[in-house]
Amino acid sequence: MFTFTFTGNNQLHKMERMITDGPTPKHAQLRQILERRIGDELKPGDPLPGERALEDEFGVSRITVRRAIGDLVAAGKLKRVRGKGTFVAPSQLVSRTHLASLSDEMRHLNVAASSRILTSDIAVPPEEVAEFFGTDAETPHVRLRRLRLGDNEPYAIDDAWYNADHVPDLLDHDVDQSVYNVLEEIYEIVVTEAEQIVSAVPAGNTNASLLDTTATTPLLHVIRRAVSETSGGATPIEYCTSVYRTDRYRLRTRVVRALD
Repeated sequence: MFTFTFTGNNQLHKMERMITDGPTPKHAQLRQILERRIGDELKPGDPLPGERALEDEFGVSRITVRRAIGDLVAAGKLKRVRGKGTFVAPSQLVSRTHLASLSDEMRHLNVAASSRILTSDIAVPPEEVAEFFGTDAETPHVRLRRLRLGDNEPYAIDDAWYNADHVPDLLDHDVDQSVYNVLEEIYEIVVTEAEQIVSAVPAGNTNASLLDTTATTPLLHVIRRAVSETSGGATPIEYCTSVYRTDRYRLRTRVVRALD
């Protein structure tokens, strides 16, 4: 048995880790115990004890251990690394459909947010971006492409364009973290509304390399068109195309039926 330090009644915790015959299948009991251990005692990146160690600790079969671990891998709680073992997976980020930066969403869930800038320049944007900003096709705008990390693990890639008519020197400021905070604090621009289009796409070689996955892995693809609403009307500010790892990011919506 492993030795742990608990507060409160230690005997109670020992009982919670016992696998018994009963209406709840043994693999489900073991899954619950391992899930509590992941939440209370381990952190992302920590290794899970090997299958043989878990067999000996809980007095169960190899099949029971593998099924419990498989369920936790499927749920995004654990990840298998070929030739190395099983590890606690990075925290899964669940985004609600409200206006907040990815950095703010991560901090809300106690995930350490960081970014790696891949591209930052002033360039002529794609046609759809110029059309959204309401500028000529050859008018340059601010481009910022970043790899978004949580607890130093890759979560997403943002490829964003910002309206240079309103934020011409955006790249002179700290854009490693929340651009929305820079917009508010430096330019007094508050993003008040956005339209998001969500689909699924294969990662492809470039995204797969950055997100540490395979080229055929499906990613969540989100296009966001954001505006700042003021008394003078809606000003288009941001056109952002993002891809997210689906095992580390989910989008949650709440739909309400309008009654006449």
